[in-house]
Amino acid sequence: MAPLDENKASAKQEAVATGPARRARRPWLGLLGFGLIAVVLALGIYFEIRDRGTAEAGLAQSTEESAVETVNTVSPDAGAPTEEIVLPGNTQPYTDTPIYARTSGYLKSWRFDIGAHVKQGDLLAEIDTPETDAQLLQARADLSTAVANLKLADITARRNEQLLTTGYGTTQTRDDTAGAYDADRAIVASRQAEVARLEQLQSYEKVYAPFDGIVTARNTDVGALIDAGANSAQRELFHLAAIGKIRVFVQVPEIYSRGVRPGMSAIVTLDEFPGEKFSGILARTDSAIDSVSRTLLIEVDVDNADGRLLPGAYAFVHLDLPKEAHSVTVPSNTLIFRKEGLRVAVVRNGHAHLLPITIGRDFGNKVEVVSGLTTGDAVILDPSDSLIEGMPVRVAQAKVAQGG
Repeated sequence: MAPLDENKASAKQEAVATGPARRARRPWLGLLGFGLIAVVLALGIYFEIRDRGTAEAGLAQSTEESAVETVNTVSPDAGAPTEEIVLPGNTQPYTDTPIYARTSGYLKSWRFDIGAHVKQGDLLAEIDTPETDAQLLQARADLSTAVANLKLADITARRNEQLLTTGYGTTQTRDDTAGAYDADRAIVASRQAEVARLEQLQSYEKVYAPFDGIVTARNTDVGALIDAGANSAQRELFHLAAIGKIRVFVQVPEIYSRGVRPGMSAIVTLDEFPGEKFSGILARTDSAIDSVSRTLLIEVDVDNADGRLLPGAYAFVHLDLPKEAHSVTVPSNTLIFRKEGLRVAVVRNGHAHLLPITIGRDFGNKVEVVSGLTTGDAVILDPSDSLIEGMPVRVAQAKVAQGG
């Protein structure tokens, strides 16, 4: 029991000794606790302010970003595709001529009917002209009379000239006879011209073919009255067409007019020759846009030596329009129509720029641009009406235009 009592006494003494020391350290522990609480509060306030500033900055940034328009862009295609256009046309003879009578009378005979192939100089018809024949006889008789009078006037003038030199004539008489001679000579010239006119008119009794061709119409018959008078409505006797070469006339829309040039090749097809193609050459254009139809008239010549193609047929002309040099193509929904003219918007350094362009051919969903763009430009698709020059934009998606 003695050792146990000693341990208790020792512990009691130690507790009595350390009690004042513990009471001496308690204020410092309270201050430390208050300091820690203050630090925690300060850190909470700091982080709250920082988070609020970050949120405000993020909100400002998102607001600013939302104000920047988001656009999709597309890269132009290099060059325009070679395009074939098919246009309707009408076949016509290379030479198409109505044959009229140049003298009046009655049709005596005709030699060729419709569909006949004739050569230049072939006799088509003969006209009986009794009135012209009678006038020619009278004109020749008048010419003979005038010639006889001229001979007499010549003899008389010579005689009076001799009488004047011998002193038996007068100057007045000599001058009168010389004047009569000159008048009779003029009358002879007039009668000769009249005979020549009637002979020429009589030669029109025979109607000849002016060129090689086919008779496409005969509008007269034997015994029909032929009136070539200036005061009457003349009716053609025959209609002659040369079809060794066929002309096809086509109206080309204005948007394609820049692509057609004389000398380019063309293909002609007809419904009556399915699957068959006829080669032709664009011979000429009228070099003017029709103000009503807004088209350019062109002529395509097709060789028709075998005569298979008939004039007046409905045909289709196929033209390969060459691509414009240094041109690009862009979708049609990139175009901007402003009062300043046609524009497209491109993105450069994060800003939109409106560029003036010149378009060529219209391919429907695409257009050819011949100036103002390059393949390296980022063209904005479906630009908004509010888009202005220098406006900041953000590219959401970039595409590459596909040839169309």
